Amino acid sequence: MRQPAVYIVASKRNGTLYTGVTSNLPRRIWEHREGLLPGFTKKYGCKLLVWYEIYQDMPNAIAREKQIKGGSRKDKLALIEGMNPDWRDLYEDLA
Repeated sequence: MRQPAVYIVASKRNGTLYTGVTSNLPRRIWEHREGLLPGFTKKYGCKLLVWYEIYQDMPNAIAREKQIKGGSRKDKLALIEGMNPDWRDLYEDLA
């Protein structure tokens, strides 16, 4: 089942952040956690799912991802703190 989502993974609380978009959030976060995706997240150890939003369609999810990526770090931290003030790894909530 495809369910578009925008997400932020972090290396640790207030650590390095990565914003992405996917049609299968549990699978994508598992790939980040296992280090299966070469590139930024693997290099900087971004494995903790700290924020996400679910969308009805991919075009809206992509637009939101671009909006978030275009914003400041302060804006990203505010999103995370608003949904997940303890910076829990939300991956377990997806099961």
